[in-house]
Amino acid sequence: MRLADRAKNISPSPTLAIDAQAKKMIAAGEKVINFGVGEPDFDTPAHIKEAAIAALNAGMTKYTPVSGTQQLKEAIAAKLKNDNGLDYQPGQIVVSVGAKHSLYNAIQVLVQPGDEVILPAPYWVSYLEQIKLAGGVPVIVQTRAQNGYKLTPEELESVLNRRTRLLIINSPGNPTGAVYSAGELVALGEVLTREGIAVISDEIYEHLIYDGRRHVSIASLSPQLKEQTVVINGMSKAYAMTGWRIGYAAAPAPVARAMADLQSHATSNPTSFAQAASVAALTGTQEPLRQMVSEFNRRRDYMLERVLAIPGLTCSRPGGAFYLFPGMEAYLGRSCRGRMIKGAGDLAAILLEQAKVAVVPGVAFGDDRCFRMSYATSMENIREGMDRIQQMLAAME
Repeated sequence: MRLADRAKNISPSPTLAIDAQAKKMIAAGEKVINFGVGEPDFDTPAHIKEAAIAALNAGMTKYTPVSGTQQLKEAIAAKLKNDNGLDYQPGQIVVSVGAKHSLYNAIQVLVQPGDEVILPAPYWVSYLEQIKLAGGVPVIVQTRAQNGYKLTPEELESVLNRRTRLLIINSPGNPTGAVYSAGELVALGEVLTREGIAVISDEIYEHLIYDGRRHVSIASLSPQLKEQTVVINGMSKAYAMTGWRIGYAAAPAPVARAMADLQSHATSNPTSFAQAASVAALTGTQEPLRQMVSEFNRRRDYMLERVLAIPGLTCSRPGGAFYLFPGMEAYLGRSCRGRMIKGAGDLAAILLEQAKVAVVPGVAFGDDRCFRMSYATSMENIREGMDRIQQMLAAME
């Protein structure tokens, strides 16, 4: 059969590919330290699992409304009000099969073929593919380490034209951990409101934030920005619920209706009992989240200290999420056992094959001078993995 052009142009997720390769090596008996994974290593809190079990026992195994149960949408609306100062009605909220699905829905209903979508780099891998699937034109804006990998108003204005439709912003960010301050978002918002550019604000790492920083949603800065913004969030990262697949979007009513209509023909409703579990996550105790953030903070500090102690590696201090994004330009042109390092992909391959440490090359995120390391693994693994990386890099010619 002949594949459609859109299928031919899809690139598989490099992050999932690295994770799959690492797990394959582990299954073969090799002791691989996996810094490639993008999910918390903690179990879903007990009270959330108990809520799902109770829902199953109560017979919650049927279809729900396409855009989510009323109870969950009300819980999300309350969360947005209490945490973010955002007023949304349940009808403006669409619950989907993970935040990735929410992003896909939003891009599909906002972007027409030929529309330009501004994507600050480094970026999460699926943004680029989802833009292309909608027929949009990704406009990559390379941000700078000295600015904390955050888009500036000047950089934003430099790429605007009559075809510009949308900006995607991610704070806290994957892969860099960048966190935009209120002032930085206000400055971007002035450009966006003046030019009438829509925004997708991916806030999935909202609660994983450190050093006394405070998450700010760009939608909360003015009524006009709220009308131009689709807020994306979900349960996966904050509540260690990656496998439950519950994400959500909050948007102006016409956009929310379009997203729900699209979803009705794609997946219908998200899993019923996972929605019940999500209500418990949002309305129940937040103590497991606080404990997880505290442990991530401890791991981040240790991994960053180890990275910066390796000659030739550079790294900005991440303000959120659970990743480091070290620069490795000093190793370009060097070799290991006859293999020349021409980019982060070569370095990642060497680390996996020789040191048995999985990292994700930065080319997947739009910057082949860096690689991503996740500290969503045990401190024991972090220590051993950093020992292996340090030894391997010290032995390079």
